[in-house]
Amino acid sequence: MIVRQAEAADAAAMSAVLQPILTGWNSSRRGDAATVLTHYIAHPDQLSCAVACEGERILGFQSLKVAREQNDYDLPAGWGIIGTYVAGDAGRRGIGRALFGETLAAARRAGLAHIDATIGASNAQGLAYYTHLGFQTWRALDGAVGKRFDLTAPQQTEGT
Repeated sequence: MIVRQAEAADAAAMSAVLQPILTGWNSSRRGDAATVLTHYIAHPDQLSCAVACEGERILGFQSLKVAREQNDYDLPAGWGIIGTYVAGDAGRRGIGRALFGETLAAARRAGLAHIDATIGASNAQGLAYYTHLGFQTWRALDGAVGKRFDLTAPQQTEGT
């Protein structure tokens, strides 16, 4: 498995990962290739968009953006916003951990103090994933849980 930054040419393959996830969540969010390109790969607030590949296949991707004033997630400006998507048939292979290594390096380069993951309250797998990486619950939302990774804590390292 190789982890690298996403390129425009990856949008369709990333969409193929994202669309079934959104369908499973009964989400109305768009997941087509054009949306992946504008919302993840080429978004102006994007700090990192890492893909995990096996040969030509993209197994998953992870996005890290910086929160601006008055953002959709009601986060403090300057926080990181993370999203992780792994193909349904590729779970439990260390893809999420590998992606987070790339994302964490980007967060540190950008000087972020915190990264927020907002996860659906019924998404047990997502909640467990972020908890395993060291994210702590910091707020409860209507139907979602906000988990925060603190990059300023000296003991905070990936996966602990």
